[in-house]
Amino acid sequence: MLDFITWTVNPSIVHLGPFEIRWYGLFFAIGFLAGYKIIEKMFKHEKVPDGWLDKLFIYVVVATIVGARLGHCLFYARDYYMAHPTEIFKIWEGGLASHGGAIGIIIAIWIYSRHVTRRNMLWTFDRLVIPVALVGALIRTGNLMNHEIYGHVTNLPWGFRFIDNLHAWMQGAEPVFTAPSHPTQIYEALCYLALFGLLMYMYWKRNAEERQGLIFGVFLTGIFLPRFLIEFVKNNQEAFEENMLLNMGQLLSIPFIIAGIWLIVRAIKRPRTAISFATPGKK
Repeated sequence: MLDFITWTVNPSIVHLGPFEIRWYGLFFAIGFLAGYKIIEKMFKHEKVPDGWLDKLFIYVVVATIVGARLGHCLFYARDYYMAHPTEIFKIWEGGLASHGGAIGIIIAIWIYSRHVTRRNMLWTFDRLVIPVALVGALIRTGNLMNHEIYGHVTNLPWGFRFIDNLHAWMQGAEPVFTAPSHPTQIYEALCYLALFGLLMYMYWKRNAEERQGLIFGVFLTGIFLPRFLIEFVKNNQEAFEENMLLNMGQLLSIPFIIAGIWLIVRAIKRPRTAISFATPGKK
């Protein structure tokens, strides 16, 4: 008899009346704090002008949350949220889309580059995406804790039996378990963690930031190509995806994969360029 994994982790760490801390929120916060420290180290290494880091942090946090929320509302449940617009603000009830977060960050970095660094957007992206890969791994771990975004039924020995009546179970009901399913949250988290290690190596050991756009291109390809492939064994997020050849997550991943490959080829063809901050704020 196959020994499947029965997942009974409670998504809530602390729950006292209206006050609640969930693993998802904790991992999200840890990701942002770790990202801040990683970029701080890189900026000190490059002697980046003072003030750039704190402004970048604010831009990215706001863009990630707003973009991810709007992405979910517009890409996956547009009809519902158009009919109930006030529900868009209820982020604590769940519903964030990574593609929306990516679009939000792109817009934020465009603004940041124009008004803060006055450099090509790729300069910022080549540094920012390194900790973003780590954040992606932590967010998918949060999804695992939430018993959400898992895959199709599987006979593989590492299949997870998730709690299907999670809300009722958290209120005291007996758990109802799913059939053993692909733990796609773990698949994605491991891919993103490996990507984080690769990007750190490229920056600190290979000086890849001297080939503008290379780190960003590897990031886009390394995030969205695994996402595209893993979607084949992941349950669809919304009913409208059932009759689609490729689901929404895959369709949204294709432009990012193409952009990533183009950036890699472009960066390799161009010579290395060492960046100096002798004249801060100038191109």
